[in-house]
Amino acid sequence: MATKAATPAAKPAAAPAQTAKTAAKPAAGASVKKAATPRPVYKVKTDAKSRKSRAEKKDANPMRKIKIDKLVLNISVGESGDRLTRAGKVLQQLTGQNPVFSKARYTVRTFGIRRNEKIATHVTIRGEKASEILEKGLKVKEYELKAGNFSDNGNFGFGIQEHIDLGIKYDPSIGIYGMDFYVVLTRAGFRVAKRRRCQNRVGIQHRLKKEDAVNWFKETYEGIVQNK
Repeated sequence: MATKAATPAAKPAAAPAQTAKTAAKPAAGASVKKAATPRPVYKVKTDAKSRKSRAEKKDANPMRKIKIDKLVLNISVGESGDRLTRAGKVLQQLTGQNPVFSKARYTVRTFGIRRNEKIATHVTIRGEKASEILEKGLKVKEYELKAGNFSDNGNFGFGIQEHIDLGIKYDPSIGIYGMDFYVVLTRAGFRVAKRRRCQNRVGIQHRLKKEDAVNWFKETYEGIVQNK
């Protein structure tokens, strides 16, 4: 007689699945996290009229007013001796302040300059006197500057060839000297980056840029900036 094939053993019954209520129920003592509520989305008007009103409101802020921090006048002679002393007298006669002498940092044998030799003189002016002397210097330049005269940090400088153009009487014993003007502009609040206590950085939106200095020069002195 033929024997019947052995049937495979039956699989054990699976455990009953948990219901949705049982699975979602947290264990005792566990903290329940609430679903985060979506943040409201505010639509900002980007039309030309609203942008113009925001720009006008920003410019009207007195903290953003640009002013002259200091004016530096420099005469570089390239050698020490009588010529440098006479150049210092020119700056003293123009500003009424005692000039400071600058030393060479390197030895340049081609020009006969030795390290730590006094080769230039400069003076720093602030306040109303800085504005008066700057006005004289710009008058010599006929209120025309090049775009290259302005730096990315919002400062600018230029030079003149003869100091007698500033209204100083010619003295044969002194001669004629050219000089460099360098103007440092600032805004209210720049002091936080230089003070000793609680020093901090100036925000990006508050820093001066090249465009700010150009616009200030055009509005204040009605100057012309050439793009060459």
